[in-house]
Amino acid sequence: MQPSSDVNRRIARLAAHLHPLNPQEGELPGKRWGARIQSGYIGGCRWHWTTLALLMKMNPLVSVLHLYDVVNAPGVTADVSHMDTGAVVRGFLGQPQLENALTGMDLVIIPAGVPRKPGMTRDDLFNINAGIVRTLCEGIAKCCPNAIVNLISNPVNSTVPIAAEVFKKAGTFDPKKLLGVTTLDVVRANTFVAEVLGVDPREVNVPVVGGHAGVTILPLLSQVNPSSSFTPDEVKYLTDRIQNGGTEVVEAYAAVKFADACLRGLKGDAGIIECSFVTSAVTELPFFATKVRLGRTGAEEIFPLGPLNEFER
Repeated sequence: MQPSSDVNRRIARLAAHLHPLNPQEGELPGKRWGARIQSGYIGGCRWHWTTLALLMKMNPLVSVLHLYDVVNAPGVTADVSHMDTGAVVRGFLGQPQLENALTGMDLVIIPAGVPRKPGMTRDDLFNINAGIVRTLCEGIAKCCPNAIVNLISNPVNSTVPIAAEVFKKAGTFDPKKLLGVTTLDVVRANTFVAEVLGVDPREVNVPVVGGHAGVTILPLLSQVNPSSSFTPDEVKYLTDRIQNGGTEVVEAYAAVKFADACLRGLKGDAGIIECSFVTSAVTELPFFATKVRLGRTGAEEIFPLGPLNEFER
């Protein structure tokens, strides 16, 4: 029989996972969790988003992963929790469990809502998804007001301003912590530009600014890294394909890429630069997608657009 002190320690470790302490006001996640972070994945237990849950479970920076949805959460939780990685997974089902799902989270990812289907515009999703986002953000304002929020729910151009108004009404709005996820546009741009150049997409970085719908998506092909030149026909082809390729790739990959960047920023890694749809003074618009530097408090720096060519202006 093991000594009682060993048993007590094992029970204490289990209890710490099941009932994590509430974060102390003003305490940085990297300090509190030894650079391992609690993440909430809210409204993403439908089949097309379970990939993101799996990828988040694999991330070594995640210590606790909460999965919430109005359907399917128990089954997805069971599947994901059996992976032999360090993150502890808990599932929460339905509105009565929303507050428990959100409490103590450092990073909240929201893909919730009706998925975009082929032929459907992001604006078609607005009426349903706006109400869902409002409800979830009310819960965030109450249960984890200091969390960084990754908002994926479309149309991002509209759901991010709605989330901002919810947080303002609750008195918890921090523009650095509300991040609209536009990484899908960047992933597409990198891939399509790499095809034209005949290089590995991992070696290409295309800034994509503006918004996250149709013509509001503007790839800055004049600022491609490595520096490249394109014919007018190539510029038109690439721009059109990037703007209208929303169903061509799996969004979960782009979402987890951005979430990982946020996790590394929370940990304190330097030089984390991504594009995101944020509160911005870069243009006259109150929200704009541009390059930001991610850190412990969210989008800690918003970069100007830089030099634009005639087509981009």
